[in-house]
Amino acid sequence: MRQADSRPSRRAFLGTTGAVTAVGLSAGCQSRSDRPDRSEAPAPTPSVSPTGRYQAGITLPQPAQRSLLAVVADLADGVSVRRLLAELGEAIRALTTGTDARLMGLEPGDLTVTVGVGPRLVRRVDPALPGAKELPRFSRERIAPRARGGDLLIQICAGDALVVPAVAAALLERAGDRIRERWRQSGSRGANVPVERGVSAPRNLFGFVDGIVGPHTKAEQQRHLWLAGPAPVAGGTLAVLRRMELDLPRFARLSVAEQEAVFGRRRATGVPLSGGTIASGPDLGAKTPDGRYLVPADAHARRAHSAVVGVGLMLRRSYSFDQPAPGLLFISFQNDIRTFTNTLTRMDASDALLPYTTTTASATFLILPGFDAQHPLGSRLFR
Repeated sequence: MRQADSRPSRRAFLGTTGAVTAVGLSAGCQSRSDRPDRSEAPAPTPSVSPTGRYQAGITLPQPAQRSLLAVVADLADGVSVRRLLAELGEAIRALTTGTDARLMGLEPGDLTVTVGVGPRLVRRVDPALPGAKELPRFSRERIAPRARGGDLLIQICAGDALVVPAVAAALLERAGDRIRERWRQSGSRGANVPVERGVSAPRNLFGFVDGIVGPHTKAEQQRHLWLAGPAPVAGGTLAVLRRMELDLPRFARLSVAEQEAVFGRRRATGVPLSGGTIASGPDLGAKTPDGRYLVPADAHARRAHSAVVGVGLMLRRSYSFDQPAPGLLFISFQNDIRTFTNTLTRMDASDALLPYTTTTASATFLILPGFDAQHPLGSRLFR
């Protein structure tokens, strides 16, 4: 069994960040004559406000940033959850506005930090609240105990990959010995493919466009994404994280037509095998003249279709990675945990995509409602 990621040693951390820095330095070594004019410098990346009704890093920004680090941790015994969350909120405001010296001069740009709390902490407040239930176990899991569940999620996203570890170090320093890290996973998103006006989605390591279907309009988000109540959680949402290793060599041995049958969409365009556009929902009743479904019975697009499962839409903000093995950090947000659990239960039965995946970490979190200077992070839930 592959052990879950443990917190990296200082030497490992310095080795990783040093390599990234070296790449950045070598890329920046230009002769004076090669340096671009100031007038040709790219425009600054617009910032994303950390405060408001909802936390940033879910629907904003759009498209999602290229780099992510998710840190899952437990709280030590006797820790004041309210005080810890309030301090993390203060640190997030300073980091995203660029006023924290621990950024070491880096521009935060479109940095977002999203914080969630696990079922154990939610049950302390009220076992009936959304987010109080643990995820069930599913097939094709190889999860060490340390990589299942957790009390705290810190999701850090930024367009500048150098910003992410600096922010993580600052937040973990602020938390100190009040938390114990379980596992972490960094990842990146591929080039964005336009889906419809104002909406785009990246390709995953299988080469297919990932995250086409979701609650993209404000009306859909109110219905499927954000929690309307009870009052302590209104404006929050429920997150599911699943770290999956992907069997790329075996999938690559399939023909393109066979790969497309697995997903139920065209690899090059993302268009459903039943036709239309990339934004079109698959026509699950469409058949060939000889009676075969255009979208195969076990295709991922059919097995995970919300109307077939009988659940709402989930918003996916997933990231690919290549360490310790090629994989995908699947992240979904929804206001009913059954949107995820019922979907995966149906996929477990006969989804053609699952045999190419192995889940190595799994957790669910209540993403806290938004916060501001007058209402600290987590203060509505933890009093």
